[in-house]
Amino acid sequence: MPSHRYRPAHERVEIPEIRRAWPGRRIERAPLWVPVDLRDGNQALAEPMDTPRKRRMFDLLVAMGFKEIEVGYPSSSRTDFDFVRHLATRCAVPDDVTPVVFTAARRDLIEQTFASIQGMPRAVVHLYTATAPVWRDVVLGQDRAGLHALIREAAGHIARLADAMPETALRFEFSPEVFNCTEPDFILEVCNGLTRLWDASPDRPVVHNLPATVEIATPNLYADQIEYMHRHLERRDAVILSVHPHNDRGTGVACAELAVLAGAQRVEGCLFGNGERTGNVDLVTLALNLYAQGVDPMVDFSDIDVIRQTVEECNRLPVHVRHPYGGDLVYTAFSGTHQDAISKGLAHHERAAAERGVPVGEAPWSVPYLPIDPADVGRTYEAVIRVNSQSGKGGIAHLLQAHHGLDLPKALRAEFSRVVQDATDRSGREATPEDLLRLFRAAYMAQDGPVTLGGGEGEGAGPAAALAAALEASGIAVEVLWQGGHPADDGAVAYARCRVGDTSVWGAGEDTDAASASARAVLAAVNRALAGQRGDRSQG
Repeated sequence: MPSHRYRPAHERVEIPEIRRAWPGRRIERAPLWVPVDLRDGNQALAEPMDTPRKRRMFDLLVAMGFKEIEVGYPSSSRTDFDFVRHLATRCAVPDDVTPVVFTAARRDLIEQTFASIQGMPRAVVHLYTATAPVWRDVVLGQDRAGLHALIREAAGHIARLADAMPETALRFEFSPEVFNCTEPDFILEVCNGLTRLWDASPDRPVVHNLPATVEIATPNLYADQIEYMHRHLERRDAVILSVHPHNDRGTGVACAELAVLAGAQRVEGCLFGNGERTGNVDLVTLALNLYAQGVDPMVDFSDIDVIRQTVEECNRLPVHVRHPYGGDLVYTAFSGTHQDAISKGLAHHERAAAERGVPVGEAPWSVPYLPIDPADVGRTYEAVIRVNSQSGKGGIAHLLQAHHGLDLPKALRAEFSRVVQDATDRSGREATPEDLLRLFRAAYMAQDGPVTLGGGEGEGAGPAAALAAALEASGIAVEVLWQGGHPADDGAVAYARCRVGDTSVWGAGEDTDAASASARAVLAAVNRALAGQRGDRSQG
């Protein structure tokens, strides 16, 4: 492959020299999350959202607790303009939520943006212009001085229009698009100039949003760029330092996390990472990464499936089944070793909660392979362990107990797992809990065979006596090696390991009481042994 055509990051962008502080820091509180699903995410859709889909997405974001939401690019399309007007005229924005509207640095587009927010009590006007050298040369046809003048003129027009709209509490945001590929001294010059022009103050801060519009380097270099800006921005207490990473290298989440360590206070992204090319940074993963470290994400993910389904319906794009935290299979184990560890971990967690005297959902979480409790995001334990040909005895036993109340003896678990593996190998499909129950009953509880209860032998007697009579009449000597059982919803379940001739075999039984269930377990074991002996003779 022609790798010589590409330059490494250090040859493409100046990385400022700093004495890094960010590697020694920890994230101890959530930044301000700003979802851009309705703008940046929407631009990336083959079928952009109409107003009903946009409203559904907006209502989801509000319900989750986001306090700043970018609601559109009103000058980009009639649909976007109409949606912002819909929010303004329907009083749809709660008092504690601030909408953000996006505009390029052109006078007519800025005026259309202001027209869209007429009547809103508050808003952030988000101005953007690409600043990187290749964009200046190829797209904009501007040198540094010319581009800076264009940005100042646009920002001044925004300030004048805001002065003419006193009924709306307005704040301003600037994004030097492709910040990560732009000379740091130029970005600093432009951002500090806008801080002064917009007269930023702690009670009316300016947002400087620094996008990794196209990821070109490892996340540590982005963190260096952010820390440089964090240290050198003027009126730092009047500036909200924001980041907007993309995912071209697959490290958007890492870029955002390291940027927060480096001084960023605000993160723009999309739920589940939708966006152009490989997507915007994923706010679900970012927020739940913090949650898994004991940091309150300040956003509600307690029903992750509803969130995912709503996003899928609004975007008309599927969320991958292995997507962190939200995919269908991320809390599911098929591997036998994983299942065994999870099953033991869940049991240990329940015991630890009982010892502490707290509900299971309040006890400290420490279960192998599960970084967070699936119940915290609305998942159930039943979905954690699923069975296919790779599964082991621990997972199979867990599902039988969780779904059907069957607590198999340890020795029987190993034997039954081979029955399940044979069935799943032959079918090539996953075995559901119902499949497992059918397999178990067919293998260990079948009552048909040469030996039966009742009939002419021992009629009217109890189950144990009837069984003894039947065995004696048949000339069958049975030694019960082990028996046990437990209560069940409709009575009792029993398990028995018996020696019949030279064969040691398991059986299980269900009945309304323990004695009858035990008799049925022995009967099932005898019939399994006799069936096996007949099979051996026929093969011979």
